[in-house]
Amino acid sequence: MSSLRANDILTRVSRYNLIRNQRLIYIDVHERLAGQLAGQYVAVPNLVNIVARQEFQGVGDSEADALEDCLVKIRSYDIEDLFPTTDPGAPENS
Repeated sequence: MSSLRANDILTRVSRYNLIRNQRLIYIDVHERLAGQLAGQYVAVPNLVNIVARQEFQGVGDSEADALEDCLVKIRSYDIEDLFPTTDPGAPENS
C-alpha cells in the first residue's frame, strides 16, 4: 500500500468478548494487511486501553488459529493476571 509510511502497520480487526468470572475482556484479532506483525493473524486480549502482556497474545495463519492460540494461553489465568502491573513504589516516567 503506497499510501503508508515505511514502518506503518495496517490491520483489519475482529473483536470477541470473553466473560470470565463475571468480568469482560476483549480479544481483538488483527489480520495483517501491511507491515510486520508476529504472524498473519494476532489475537490480543485487552481492556480497550490496556493490552495484555505479550505471552498471552495468540498468533496463527488464520483468525481461528490465532484466537485458539490466545485462548489456550489464557485458560489457566484470571483476567487481572493477563495485564501488566505497575509497581506503586517505582518512579514514574515523565
